[in-house]
Amino acid sequence: MTSYAKVSGRLPDFKVRYRLLLEGGRQYYQGCRCDWSYKGDDISETGIYMIWPQFLALDGSVFPQDTPVPMTGMATMWIVSPEMRRQIHCSRIQLGVKGYFMEGGRLVAVAIVTEVIGLHSNAYLSC
Repeated sequence: MTSYAKVSGRLPDFKVRYRLLLEGGRQYYQGCRCDWSYKGDDISETGIYMIWPQFLALDGSVFPQDTPVPMTGMATMWIVSPEMRRQIHCSRIQLGVKGYFMEGGRLVAVAIVTEVIGLHSNAYLSC
């Protein structure tokens, strides 16, 4: 899979350590476009956000497209909406923030922000 960084010409917004919460032998694959919610939010009020993961191998490389990803690991995160970046995420994303990967209203992974990367430095999307 070509990294989002190469395709977009910008850095990922942040990195997380995640743990998938899948049942019944279900697998998760590189290229999924699950969304994000913040721990403590009531998604019936806040909704969920288009922040997509790109899963990383142990050496930091991007897993190939459609490859099953480990139940635990690291992922870079990409905020899709520039408006939401400015209005919401620039003030909320910081080290230690907890959140969830979501499929609609279904929680599929827990995550914690381990690094803020390009959130504040992507010039055309800056906070």
